Amino acid sequence: MTSLLIDPETELVFSLSKSEATPRCMMTLKHPGGSDEFVAFKVKTTQPRRYLVRPNQGLIGPGTSETISILLVEKDKQVLLQSYERLGQSGLDHSKDKFLVQSCPVDKAFAAKKAGDQTELYEALTTMWNTVTAGGSTTPVHNKKLHVRHVVTQEASAAAATARAAPKLEKAPHSNLKDMNPEQLATELSGLRRKYDELVSFSVNLTAERDILSNTLEQTKRDYNREMAARSALENKQGGGSARGGSGKGGKSGGASLFQMVFLGLACFLAGAKIGATGNAPYLPVVGNFFIEGDAKLVKVEPVSPPPTPEEVANDGGEL
Repeated sequence: MTSLLIDPETELVFSLSKSEATPRCMMTLKHPGGSDEFVAFKVKTTQPRRYLVRPNQGLIGPGTSETISILLVEKDKQVLLQSYERLGQSGLDHSKDKFLVQSCPVDKAFAAKKAGDQTELYEALTTMWNTVTAGGSTTPVHNKKLHVRHVVTQEASAAAATARAAPKLEKAPHSNLKDMNPEQLATELSGLRRKYDELVSFSVNLTAERDILSNTLEQTKRDYNREMAARSALENKQGGGSARGGSGKGGKSGGASLFQMVFLGLACFLAGAKIGATGNAPYLPVVGNFFIEGDAKLVKVEPVSPPPTPEEVANDGGEL
């Protein structure tokens, strides 16, 4: 029930000619019927700087349709015509430009916004599509792709159209309409109509460029926010890794000290076992009046008196 009826179904054709300053293509979106619910739509393109889509989103009620106008910017038209002059139609036959039409149902409360403020409706639709495309909604979305084809009319096959410029109004050769005959009046009206069409075309292209700059600015803001979020996440990840690395080093140092203690204790145990098995213990230094013999018994040692001095020997009548 969310799939709109789209005309044309698969391809959008833009005709390039000298007489048409702004090539455009019309697309009709029609409610599929069989339901009383409103359907929201959004039109996207792979070349947002090349095409101006109006309206690019909206609501379609039961039994109604919406006509979408898609304009090709004059600057890109000139580029395409130059490609045609160099390569012929083959230079235009491999266009990768595409359009995507998305549609999904909305509840009655949302549909009621259609009868209210159009600015509020546009903002609500923008928020809804951002939520849907980000995966934050369970609403089913139907997608329809359309390819783009550029063709050059016979009128423009000899040369590309002249570069767009602001039209200049020339003073009419006959300012007094009362003095003109019917033929002169027709010529004057034809000239005025041509200048009016040029002004309209110029205004449309200025509007297109303004919208393109606005879209570019919004995209740049979104890219900047994503870049800052990614950088912040990376910095947080690196900070956590450093903390874990420092903790790991401390654990490794503690493990090395414990290993040394265990090794020292094991060496002492083996040394004691060897002494017990052989019964030969090394003589240890004297501590106080005791020392340890080979049978591992403490033996008291009498202190040794220092040798007599020559004076003491002389007094005793002895010899040195």
